[in-house]
Amino acid sequence: MKIYNTLSGKKDTLKPASGKKINLFVCGPTVYDYSHIGHARTYVIFDAFVKYLRLQGFTVFYLQNITDLDDKIIARAREKGVTPKDLAIAFEKEHLKDMKTLGVDGISKYARATDYIKQIISQIQRLEEKGYAYKIEGDGIYYNIAKFKNYGKLAGRTALGAEDAVTRIDYSKDKKNRGDFCIWKFTETSDESEPSWPAPFGAGRPGWHIEDTAITEKLFGAQYDIHGGSRDLIFPHHEAEISLMEAISGKRPMAKYWMHTGFLTVNEQKMGKSIGNFITIGDFLKRCPANYLRFFIVKNLWSSPFDYSESAMIEVKSAVEKIEEFLRKLKNNNSKIKTSSSKIIKDFSNSFYKELDDDFNTPKAFAVMFGFIGKINILMEKDLISKKDAGEIYKFFQQINKVFGIINFEKVNKTIPAEIKKLAKLREVHRENKEWQKADEVRAQIEKQGFAVEDTKNGSDIKSL
Repeated sequence: MKIYNTLSGKKDTLKPASGKKINLFVCGPTVYDYSHIGHARTYVIFDAFVKYLRLQGFTVFYLQNITDLDDKIIARAREKGVTPKDLAIAFEKEHLKDMKTLGVDGISKYARATDYIKQIISQIQRLEEKGYAYKIEGDGIYYNIAKFKNYGKLAGRTALGAEDAVTRIDYSKDKKNRGDFCIWKFTETSDESEPSWPAPFGAGRPGWHIEDTAITEKLFGAQYDIHGGSRDLIFPHHEAEISLMEAISGKRPMAKYWMHTGFLTVNEQKMGKSIGNFITIGDFLKRCPANYLRFFIVKNLWSSPFDYSESAMIEVKSAVEKIEEFLRKLKNNNSKIKTSSSKIIKDFSNSFYKELDDDFNTPKAFAVMFGFIGKINILMEKDLISKKDAGEIYKFFQQINKVFGIINFEKVNKTIPAEIKKLAKLREVHRENKEWQKADEVRAQIEKQGFAVEDTKNGSDIKSL
């Protein structure tokens, strides 16, 4: 399998250090607000990717952090008149609820930043000992990017061009370099409004970048296989992580492969509350089922940017319904023929997996899938697909769905009540008698009960809405 690696700038063959065992870390949410569909884009992609790796025989430990304390959380907590801890717990619950609804369940462990204060303090002490960190009185401990010779290697930048590394709590005018970042923020008080922890270098709280390296060093060691996240984290966040961990350990690379998901825009604009195109996962799920969002995300190449729009969701609905209708036909196939189409099935399977093995190319894999659906539909119309082959194809789609979560099998397998079948037959009688208005009235009765009737050359076909 090959995957595009931001660090090398090309597609690299996936060769984990421990054979079939993979350690993967993905940057998780900062829990100060509801998660939006941009978050969903990253977490659904890595969920599907991990599930595919496991399907291919890899043992994957998928670790994700939760930033449960930082400036944004403290500021929002003050706005709402609650403690940062209570705010973080509340939004963490909302995030995990969204992930559960979206079927994002491939994560092995969530790690809260505040559970790793001991490890963070240890890393800061070692950075001080090695001369990579320095103290600004009354402010905090900062990392000196000029000391790390390879700073900028992930993003293709240099330390001299790192002014825009200033982020979150990194604003001090007394820094040695403008791009230096805070790894420990001193706090004058320790109360519920701004939590603080004792440390040898002064009481305070951790900076943003160092929480991830503390977590991964504790659970994976100084080096591991894959680090993932959204493209906007490449610089400065992931660049900072590399400089921290490699300075501490003296080993490189910290992570062998770096995977970054492309940006998601809404109606060709960056998502923002001020322009009214900010869509939370919860708001989306009030209008569309979870499998539609998963399909919308995974049908696009994971590393490429793409745009959300209502017209795109209409296309998604149509595509998902096409798959589900196909599966329903397979399930109801009672052909008596004995001819096997196993070669077609095997060719499809091989082609589908071949595309996924090439940079997890879901657009090409899905193109193969829809081509196969079209071919099998034609063969079923000619009664050239045996019941056994139909069952094998159905099982393969169940396997695909364990990775992608794009098919609602409850809907596919929903039993058609006898009353609905009776109404469908009545409608056919009205149509044969050219009683079009009566036929439409019966159709409306069927739809009111959650089913749709579709006319085919072989008669009426009933499906769940």
